[in-house]
Amino acid sequence: MELYQCLLLTCIFILFIRESLQGQHERQLLKALFEEGNYSKLERPVDNDTDPIDVKFGIILQQIIDVSERSESLTTSLWLRLLWKASNLKWNKEDYGNVSSIRVPKHMVWVPDILLYNSASDDFDNTYPTNVVINSEGECLWVPPGMFKSTCAIDITWFPFDDQRCELKFGSWTHEGRLLNLKQDNDTGGDISNFIRNGEWMLIGVPVKRNVLAYECCPEFYIDLTFTIHIRRRTLYYGFNIIIPCVLISSLTLLLFILPPDAGEKISLGVTILLSLMVFLLLVAETMPPTSDAVPLIGIYFACIMVMCSLSIVFTVIVLNFHYRSPETHTMPKWVKYSVCGWLAWLLRMKRPGGSTTIRSLSQRAQVKDIKLEEKSRSLMANVLDMEDDPRMVNGNTAGFLLKMEEGMGMASSSLRHDITSILRELKKITSKYRKCEEEEDVRNDWKFAAMVMDRLCFIVCIVFTVGSTLAILISAPNLLT
Repeated sequence: MELYQCLLLTCIFILFIRESLQGQHERQLLKALFEEGNYSKLERPVDNDTDPIDVKFGIILQQIIDVSERSESLTTSLWLRLLWKASNLKWNKEDYGNVSSIRVPKHMVWVPDILLYNSASDDFDNTYPTNVVINSEGECLWVPPGMFKSTCAIDITWFPFDDQRCELKFGSWTHEGRLLNLKQDNDTGGDISNFIRNGEWMLIGVPVKRNVLAYECCPEFYIDLTFTIHIRRRTLYYGFNIIIPCVLISSLTLLLFILPPDAGEKISLGVTILLSLMVFLLLVAETMPPTSDAVPLIGIYFACIMVMCSLSIVFTVIVLNFHYRSPETHTMPKWVKYSVCGWLAWLLRMKRPGGSTTIRSLSQRAQVKDIKLEEKSRSLMANVLDMEDDPRMVNGNTAGFLLKMEEGMGMASSSLRHDITSILRELKKITSKYRKCEEEEDVRNDWKFAAMVMDRLCFIVCIVFTVGSTLAILISAPNLLT
C-alpha cells in the first residue's frame, strides 16, 4: 500500500511541477548579465573607452610534436591562458545564492583576438572553442588548447649536435597597444610543468619577451609576446645510425694500403668505400633544408672523409703504377732512387731484407752487385773468364792466345781452335744475357720497393687525416653527449 502511495506522489510531482528549483540562481544571473543587462560582445569591457584593457597571456607547453628541418617548421601542443577583467560582467554573489563563477561559451562574450603571428598552418586560429570562466569580480579566464604549427628558422651549422630556438609570437591582430595592453602571465616564460618528454629533442626552456613594435603598414604600435622554445637535439640516434657507420667505413680506407698490389682489388675496394660514403651523405642531405646559408657539421665531416677516400684512390693508382714498372718501359730517375728509396724509406724506418736504405748503402749495394755479377760470370767457366781477363783477349788477339795454348798443349788442330772460339762466343752471350736479366730484376725490385715506401707513406697520412678530422669534428661539437 505504501508503494502505491509513493508512485502516486511521484506522478503528481512530475505533472504539476514543470521547472526545477535547482540552478535557478545561476539562471537568473545569466539572464541578468546577458539579457537584461544589454551586454554586447562587440564592445571592449572597460569603463572608459579610452582606457586599454589589460590582458595577461601565457602558454602551457604540453608536447613538441614535430620539428621539420626540411620545411623549417615547428608543431607543438599548447594550452593558451588568457586572463582579463570585464567591467560589465560583475555581480554581487550574495544576490544570486553565492554563485561565485559561471562558464559560458566563447561566442557569448568578448574575447581578445590573440593570434600566432608566425603561424605556418592554413588556419591561423587552431584553438578549440572552450568555455570562458567568469567570476563575480568580472575576471575572465579562457584556456583554449590547440595544435600550433609555426615557422622556425633552422640553424643546421652544428647538426646533429645543434640547438634550435623557435619563436612563438602572439599578439592582437586588430587591437593596438592603446586599446589592448598585452602582458605576460609569468615572468619566467612558458609553463613546462606538464611537458611530455620528446625522444628526439630535449627542452631547455621557454623564455618570453614583451615587444612593443610599430609596423610600416599601420601608424599605431602593437604589443606582442614572443616565446622562445629552446630545444637541444639528442644525438644518440644519429650517433648509432650515421656517425659510427661513417667512422667505420672511413676506417676501411686504410685497408687500401695494407692490401698487396698483386691482389688486384685495391681500386675496387676504394671505389666501393667511396660509394658507401655517398649513400650516407644522401641520407643526411634528405633531412636538411636546401639552404646555402650554412653547411652542417656532419656534412663537413663527410666531405673530409670523401676527399680522403678519393685521395687514397689516387695514391693507390700511383702505387700500382710504381709496382708494375719495368726497365722496358721506365727508367728510374735518380731523385726517385735517392729520395723515395733512400731518405723517405729511412724516415719511415723501412729497409729491404738484409740491407739498409741510406744513400751510402745504395752506392755500396750497386758496387757489390757488380762484384757478384762478375763472380757469377767467372764461376761459369773459370778458364774461359781467365782468358777473358787476359789483356790479350781484351785487345782481340784471340788467335795469338790460341797459338800459345797449342804450344802449351803440345799439339793443336784447326778444328779444335774453331771449337774453342765458338764456345767463347756463346759463353760471352750467355754471361751478358744473365747479367742483363739480373740488372732488369734489380730495377723491378727497386720500383717495387719504391711502391712499398709510397704505400707506407699514404697509410700514415690517411691515419693521421682520418683520426684528426674525426677528433676535430667531435671536439668542435657544442653538445656531444645529450
